[in-house]
Amino acid sequence: MLKRIGYTAGGFVLIGVLAVAILWGLSVGTVQFSLSQIFNIVMDQFSSPLAIDDPMNGPEQTIIWLLRMPRLLMAAIIGAGLAVSGVIMQAIVKNPLADPYILGISSGASLGATVAILFGVGVMFGENFVGVMAFIGAMAISFGVLFISNLGGRPNSVKLILGGLALSAVCSSFSSFVVYLADDKEGIQTITYWLMGSFAGAKWDMLPFIAIVVFVSILFFWSQSRVLNIMLLGDEVAITLGRDLHRYRQVYLIISSLIIGFVVYAAGMIGFVGLLIPHLVRMTIGTNHWTLIPFSALGGSIFLVIADGLCRCIIPHAELPIGILISLIGAPTFVYMLVRKNYGFGGE
Repeated sequence: MLKRIGYTAGGFVLIGVLAVAILWGLSVGTVQFSLSQIFNIVMDQFSSPLAIDDPMNGPEQTIIWLLRMPRLLMAAIIGAGLAVSGVIMQAIVKNPLADPYILGISSGASLGATVAILFGVGVMFGENFVGVMAFIGAMAISFGVLFISNLGGRPNSVKLILGGLALSAVCSSFSSFVVYLADDKEGIQTITYWLMGSFAGAKWDMLPFIAIVVFVSILFFWSQSRVLNIMLLGDEVAITLGRDLHRYRQVYLIISSLIIGFVVYAAGMIGFVGLLIPHLVRMTIGTNHWTLIPFSALGGSIFLVIADGLCRCIIPHAELPIGILISLIGAPTFVYMLVRKNYGFGGE
């Protein structure tokens, strides 16, 4: 009981930290605002919202409400999605070094989105065709990794990670090849910047769809906490409990691919969030997915909101692509995790 109260209190603390991080993100950048200005503008929008193209919009309203607020909310949503996807990938392969970026799923989504943007492939899927193509690319790589891991004997986490790294390299090469073939200078420039990761293109009309995909998926995974806990114990234990983990892995990969596909569509390539956040949360509260999933979601949201603010502060009068900053943080951490693991993972 006391432990549950502690987790609840910790959750509310993280929600408070996220709110403070969003307020800080609204205040920083090329143009800086005080907390009183932010509060007044946000309250004005809630009491009498203005349309995006309303002539009554002043520069302060435009910057805070139409530019910074949607990108910070998008950062929070995507941070939650990436972190929870990392938790699921690590449970599937029973290895804390797995995440959508390392397993090649993000690269598959990137390839699908690149082909869609430059050549219009998949327009029959409607206005969200880029996201659909990114999902198809992510899902194809997910099952490709599973197929490779089953070659030459029983699958294991090492084969999954190595297969993911190999397919990630293949997808990156094909993405570069597609960009090379494209005869669209503006499109190539857009793709190049987009592949570095950025929330600059976030708009209010994008948020509801991305939020529904991410949060419904997170709620589904949260409802699967018991199965995910069993996964950490291994297939033999699962068989004795009457669980078919192979079927669950396939379902979880499809839903994770859905998250990653639309995350890549909305913000480009952002790696290592699914590696860093679950690792830090697991060290703090343990491996029980009932608490690990919501705490990782909140941690991922806070991490990306702060990172987005830093990207607008590091270089004066310019914005550093968030993928660059995250990679500079994530790559050394990944090496550290390869060398040293100081917490238990499932039954290990």
